[in-house]
Amino acid sequence: MEYNINKGIGKSVEFKGLKAQYLFIFAGGLLAVFVVFVILYMAGVDQWFCIGFGVIAASCLVWLTFNLNAKYGEHGLMKLLAKRQHPRYLINRKNSRRFFLRPKRKEAAYA
Repeated sequence: MEYNINKGIGKSVEFKGLKAQYLFIFAGGLLAVFVVFVILYMAGVDQWFCIGFGVIAASCLVWLTFNLNAKYGEHGLMKLLAKRQHPRYLINRKNSRRFFLRPKRKEAAYA
């Protein structure tokens, strides 16, 4: 089996349809699910509960990652996070007369 990861110069990383940051979210999520699985197993939790947790958590992660990839696209998730940083509206509480008044010039103190 051969997996092509890099598509060329200047193009984003893509693997099995996952692009850019979704690939890293997917890999990090699977690693986190595996670590939690191992911790639960080493803590003495029932084996079938650990397996069930691992399968359900990994399935949810796969579904969520591919869903985000299809919904937002390559850069859409970053745009969504950037949009949350912008204020919804601007408030100007200064007096509106100041727009029509000339600013006072400061006299030079060269004397």
